[in-house]
Amino acid sequence: MALIVHKYGGTSMGSTERIKNVAKRVAKWHDAGHQIVVVPSAMSGETNRIIGLAKEIMAQPDPRELDMIASTGEQVSVGLLAMALQAIGKQAVSYAGWQVAIKTDSAYTKARIASIDDAKVKADLDAGKIVIITGFQGVDDLGNITTLGRGGSDTSAVAVAAALKAQECLIYTDVDGVYTTDPRVVSDARRLNTVTFEEMLEMASLGSKVLQIRSVEFAGNYRMPTRVLSSLTDPLMPLEEEAKSGTLISFEEDTHMEQATITGIAFNRDEAKITVLGVPDRPGIAYQILGPVADANIEVDMIIQNQSVEGKTDFTFTVPRGEYQKAMDVLEGSVKAHIGAASIAGDSKVSKVSVVGVGMRSHVGIASQMFRTLSEEGINIQMISTSEIKISVLIDEKYMELAVRALHKAFGLENA
Repeated sequence: MALIVHKYGGTSMGSTERIKNVAKRVAKWHDAGHQIVVVPSAMSGETNRIIGLAKEIMAQPDPRELDMIASTGEQVSVGLLAMALQAIGKQAVSYAGWQVAIKTDSAYTKARIASIDDAKVKADLDAGKIVIITGFQGVDDLGNITTLGRGGSDTSAVAVAAALKAQECLIYTDVDGVYTTDPRVVSDARRLNTVTFEEMLEMASLGSKVLQIRSVEFAGNYRMPTRVLSSLTDPLMPLEEEAKSGTLISFEEDTHMEQATITGIAFNRDEAKITVLGVPDRPGIAYQILGPVADANIEVDMIIQNQSVEGKTDFTFTVPRGEYQKAMDVLEGSVKAHIGAASIAGDSKVSKVSVVGVGMRSHVGIASQMFRTLSEEGINIQMISTSEIKISVLIDEKYMELAVRALHKAFGLENA
């Protein structure tokens, strides 16, 4: 049979009863003859609790020490799950990331995986054991524990699956798959049976919370079929039924997407816009603005530079809302005077809405339909960015849900 990796989120691991249900589900797959590796998150709320304690001690906790304590939630989860499996007669062994070892760089709280040593895990699997590995964490070359950032357990699971050359990575969450948009915003949003890696990557980067973007990058780079499905179903449901449930994220040639122009509507409330006004229009000015922002480890998304007028231009870009003030401080502190900008303006109450679909490659008129729909709703577009399979617009946040509902209807996404 196959080697399968299971990943369970914090809600799935949220209580001892739910952990027992996870154990029953894992045991069912193992009983069917599969080799199973499980990557669980910390119990829901645990990481937030730990970080809250740290911030009671220090307003800005030391990143190395923050990773040291933030990693403990997953260690509790793997130990409890191993015990739950042992209690029902299964051989199970748990490992922290550093024990495997999952090697990362030293970018504390945002580390990236460099390599995974699969020897110990494969030996345990060959001995008939179920292996449980902490998500969200690894170890750098100096032996320091690192974490991968929020949602990093998804990335851990897909990376482990790729390293072990698993047949599939199953991401169990509190939702039953990937939808055309958030059902909490559009009640008739529809679950997708399949979605391409490219589409899922765009949707994750544009604000879809189903999967962390880096996990989708890993899955696409290593061509690892990944399925999103619910952990809240009966853990003893027939394996054949469960194996085909949820949403499969796979290759474009497998998803028959020629029929659909648009796959989904993604949105992100976590946006802020910054405009550097009256910038000298000369070579290198974009780097002089964005270089210090990047050095402060702030991600930049949409970018627009206006046409030059009398040697001056305006430069606008977006950043995550949580890093808005930090970015403004960087610009006001070291950039404005250096480049001779007239002023810096910002708006932290904007949102991004996007239409996504590989069918856009072979269909025309998507942009005009999107812009017409927003115009008919009286929604002003502040910025536009595009890729081969997506169009994103920045709008006032108070119109975000209206825009999502209108676009979902305009592109007929409620229809199966």
